[in-house]
Amino acid sequence: MEHSVERGSLRVQVDALAKTYPGHDGEAVHAVRDLSFECHAGEIFGLLGLNGAGKTTTLRMLATSLTPTAGTATVAGHDIVRESREVRQSIGFLSASTGLYHRLTAAEIVRTFGQLHGLEGDLLEERVRRTLETFGIDRYADMRCEKLSTGMKQKVGIARCVVHDPPVLILDEPTSGLDVLAADTTLDFVETLCAQGRCVIFSTHIMSEVERLCDRIAILHAGRIRAVGTADELREEFSEQYLEKVFLRAVSEEG
Repeated sequence: MEHSVERGSLRVQVDALAKTYPGHDGEAVHAVRDLSFECHAGEIFGLLGLNGAGKTTTLRMLATSLTPTAGTATVAGHDIVRESREVRQSIGFLSASTGLYHRLTAAEIVRTFGQLHGLEGDLLEERVRRTLETFGIDRYADMRCEKLSTGMKQKVGIARCVVHDPPVLILDEPTSGLDVLAADTTLDFVETLCAQGRCVIFSTHIMSEVERLCDRIAILHAGRIRAVGTADELREEFSEQYLEKVFLRAVSEEG
């Protein structure tokens, strides 16, 4: 989809990024190969690919959890290797496997992550209050996370990602394992974050999520970008009406 917010300044720039692991047979395993793309403020950039395509490895490198084997990337103007601390302060990271501390309340979770990002005093409490209200968690603020519904837990997960007001959101298949209602609520919030001017990198293998959210899409397969552009540009490039057909064509091509 094309969002109404005018595309703003460059937030993420990836140049020839690669990640290689040693294989059991002595041959290198190339999880990510020569990836290059960029994402701007007010834009949702989708990484579309099957499981094992390299989406999670890419996002973990951008989040500084993994060190790239080759290539470079900057997030909010900071190099992911040389300025990893500044990068972590500039992002909110969420994946389907992101856990919550079940014995803490929703408010305690959000407050703790605010403190981890250097917030304190009145500013911390104001951010916690505003974030809980924004995501509709204020009614459940004092409830332990173990008692929350799956959808509400996901709201808390997103809230803890944005309490420090980061310019970049990195979301790795955030709807995986959610029911239809919880997934729809999550996508609503992603759209809200983009409308607020944040840069969002969103990985998924679900075509309907790409259609609904993404301004531009990179199709990943075997660690490489096979195609990149808007949904309409990709349809034209592959002469296909349906995005599923575009995807199948892209991942079946040699190279």
